[in-house]
Amino acid sequence: MKILVLGATGRVGSRVVAHALRDGHHVTAFVRNPEKMTRQDKNLQIVQGNVLNKQDIERAMSGMDLVISALNTDQTTTLSESMPLILEEMEKENIKRIITVGTAGILQSRTTPDVLRYQSTESKRQLTRAAEEHHKAYEILNQSDCDWTIVCPTYLPDGEFTGNYRVERNFLPEGGAVISVEDTAAFTYQQSTNKEFLKARVGIAY
Repeated sequence: MKILVLGATGRVGSRVVAHALRDGHHVTAFVRNPEKMTRQDKNLQIVQGNVLNKQDIERAMSGMDLVISALNTDQTTTLSESMPLILEEMEKENIKRIITVGTAGILQSRTTPDVLRYQSTESKRQLTRAAEEHHKAYEILNQSDCDWTIVCPTYLPDGEFTGNYRVERNFLPEGGAVISVEDTAAFTYQQSTNKEFLKARVGIAY
């Protein structure tokens, strides 16, 4: 497959790139700062650009089979502003599949199921700006015709791959409080060939 990875130098994105290259896929890493991409591989193409620049996205997405986005919010509106541009170019390229990394805050609340976790007492976070931005991106995806999946990790420290975690559609697994970057990246990458969670958010935790 030819996979476009957005946010390819981030903690989760860089590990997604590693998984895809290990399996022999052709990866285009779309990055703001190429010097941060230290990995070298004959199947890796690095494209420098800005996700808010339509021409940059067009250049990176040409010929791709699917998109994996590990973009974070960076305390800005880049995530929600870039999503329409990404989806527009996907439609032009006839790309149906996009997998993104969100946050557990945009999963449904167990205590108040008609609202999201970040809107309820279930969330312990005082600041909701990042969750609000992920929520906007989720709504844009939900209104699109593409086959999207949003992987929604809870607290995300560094840690080794275990392969031993729980996932649940639209909710955080009960009692889940943490999931490592490695396991999140592995699960995110696995969705490139998994159709179980099409058009769904997926909570992931130990």
